[in-house]
Amino acid sequence: MKFVLRLAAAAAICLGVTVPVHATTGFESCSRFFAKGVVPQVRNAQSLKPRALCFDAFAVLHSGTTRTPVYVAERLNSEQVADAQDEERTNRFFADARLPRAERAELDDYKSSGYDRGHMAPAGDMPNATAMAQSFSLANMVPQAPQNNRKSWAGIEKATRKYVLRAKGDVYVITGPVFGSAAPTTIGQDQVWVPQYLFKLVYDATTHRAWAHWIENSDSARAGQPITYRELVKRTGVEFLPGIPVAD
Repeated sequence: MKFVLRLAAAAAICLGVTVPVHATTGFESCSRFFAKGVVPQVRNAQSLKPRALCFDAFAVLHSGTTRTPVYVAERLNSEQVADAQDEERTNRFFADARLPRAERAELDDYKSSGYDRGHMAPAGDMPNATAMAQSFSLANMVPQAPQNNRKSWAGIEKATRKYVLRAKGDVYVITGPVFGSAAPTTIGQDQVWVPQYLFKLVYDATTHRAWAHWIENSDSARAGQPITYRELVKRTGVEFLPGIPVAD
């Protein structure tokens, strides 16, 4: 999949200009990870070879085209984040057997690639051993610049958990990659797409406030000020919270 970054040309190439459609198939059993149970609207979703995957603590819309997530959705609250604080990280990465072999990343794709296997739903959010183990599915990963993953992006993840610990209720987080060119860099025999940017949308269902972290996928990138929800929609062409009131 290619999300918009380079204006209309990239939008036409990556997402098309067709009417948005809901990619709902398979999310019926994990709609709790989406605010009001409403999933994002992704234009021309069928071209992405989308498959919905439900996990215990998050949901993934996976693209068989990019062999990465389109987005990963979580519903967090202070109790869950507190439970996650003493959960042991497993580091047992695995290819997700629910995906067809031709549509998924394999461990060998990342080997000697120069990129980390970057979590979209962070291991640090996982409240129990089962959820922790599931978070290491490659369906939850993108090729990420190592210093970005371990420093700047890790800081964004920690800041999000810190906010959730103070929140009065549920906080919905949607994270994903952005592919900004017609000819993306790929890794491995399976040609897993390397994102140009990453985003993390945070929506507080109690206050209706939303904002997004946006960062280049490079070792030199540093986290800047969050952008508004509307700016995220503009940059990606995806309506992440359709029909839901949002206060920037």
